[in-house]
This record gives sequence, structure tokens and C-alpha cells, in this order.
Amino acid sequence: VTRSLPISLQSCQCLAWKPRPVGVWPCPGESQHVVAGYSDGTVRVFSVSRTEMELKMHPHAAALTAVTYSTDGEMILSGGKDGIVAVSSPRTGMTIHVLADHKGSPITVLQCTRKQYHDFGVEGGELWLATSSDRRVSVWASDWLQDKCELLDWLSFPAPAGPEGLNSLPPSLAAFYPWEHGVLVYVGFGLQKEALFYSLRKKQVLRTISLPAFATSLSLSPAAPFMAIGFGDRLLRLQPCPAGDPQDYAGHDDTVHLCRFAPSGRRLLTASHSAVLVWELTGA
Repeated sequence: VTRSLPISLQSCQCLAWKPRPVGVWPCPGESQHVVAGYSDGTVRVFSVSRTEMELKMHPHAAALTAVTYSTDGEMILSGGKDGIVAVSSPRTGMTIHVLADHKGSPITVLQCTRKQYHDFGVEGGELWLATSSDRRVSVWASDWLQDKCELLDWLSFPAPAGPEGLNSLPPSLAAFYPWEHGVLVYVGFGLQKEALFYSLRKKQVLRTISLPAFATSLSLSPAAPFMAIGFGDRLLRLQPCPAGDPQDYAGHDDTVHLCRFAPSGRRLLTASHSAVLVWELTGA
């Protein structure tokens, strides 16, 4: 650990790095920033180099469960345990949008991706999605400078009644698929153990990939068409996309609840209850 940020009496539930603008190299002395969501409903922005909190906002009444920056770093999207999504400006500290479409179910994923105007017949320079634990995914087109935020698609995935004796269902997880325009990947508790590839253009599931169990974590490589999928039986799978033979790895002592590819795609970080592993992907 090279730096530690200030300690809060509240617990940090989620965090995200601020992205750098495309094509812009860091300036000497420029500070990197992280945004963190807390159990008291606050969103806090920290300077990594100065190891201090620069901004504290309170857009939520419930604990935070997901947080991310917009692709240009100009907005912060946060989701709470109560299903409320807020869009806030780190420049002004003001919350400019509050979305209650997922109200009643914790937000599990927030993700943003760049898009061109009119790609899907709606205005906006950015697509983003919100996923909640009740197997619903909403996809939005936004232009933050013009104060526009329009619902593009609403997905709801069926599932049987929860099995007896299971304390909690596997999480609902979704991500934009970077290797096929207008496609997202979804995993979660459902009728089958599988990953679904959904087309925003065709409004339908294009294909599925069978999985050995319900996934507990998901990450898509930015450098090669691979998915990293974690499972509850200590298994990590590297799955080629759209098809191919998967590679399974053991090494964790518990549920693999976090997978994250590095921006280069050459390293993968995974975490379980008592272990954090970093994998070198020589073939990426």
C-alpha cells in the first residue's frame, strides 16, 4: 500500500477511478481521483496524490451499492440499496437527476460507454446501464451538457422461485460488450445457468453461453474478446467470446465475488472472502 485515504466512521461500499479523457496524457503533478459510495448515502471524491477528500455529496437516503463516473469524468452516477440512481456533478456538488425506475431493489451495476449521436434513434453522446438485484436492466442515452437522459431499453429476465435453503440469490450483472456494437452481456439467477448476449438494436437475445453454475462476478476484457466469470465454488473461468473452449482456474478459497480486468487487458484482479489474486494474461 503506497497511500491511504482518510478513514470514515461509515463503511465504504463501492468505488471507481475517474477516467482520463481520451487522448489526453496526464500532466505533471496532476492528481488522480477516486469516487467512493458509503453506507450513509454519501458520495465522496478523493484526491489520491494528496490523500484527502475533496468533495462530499449526499444524494441518497440509503446505503450506496454502486458508483461510477461518466466516460468523460464530468458526472458521477451512484446507485443505492433502495434502487434509486442519482447523477451528480463533481464540479458543483449538485445532483442533477434522480431516477426511481429500479426503486425497491438494490442497484448491482452501473456502467457507462461512449456512443455516437443518433446511433439508436435517440440523442446522446453516452450510453449507460443500471442493473438491479431483481434481474432488471435499464439502458439510457444521455447528453449531460444538454441535460438529457432518455430511456433506451428496459430488460427483465425471468427466473424460478428462489431455491430453499439459499440465503441469497446470485447477483444480477450486466456489461456492455465491447466487441460487438450495441450488445450487452447479462448473467444472473434465471431459468438456465448461462450468459446472455442481448442486442439493443434487434431487441432480442442473440445467443447464450452455458455456464457450470450461476455467476457471482463478471468482467469483460477491453483488449481481447474474453470474459472473466467468477463462481460460488471457488472457480474462475476465462471464456472466449462469442464462442470457444473456456479455461477454468482454481486458487480462491471461497466465492469469487469480484473480477476486474486492467485497462490494458493483460492483468486480471479477482477477490474472494480472504484472498485477492492478480493474474497475468500472457495471451491477451
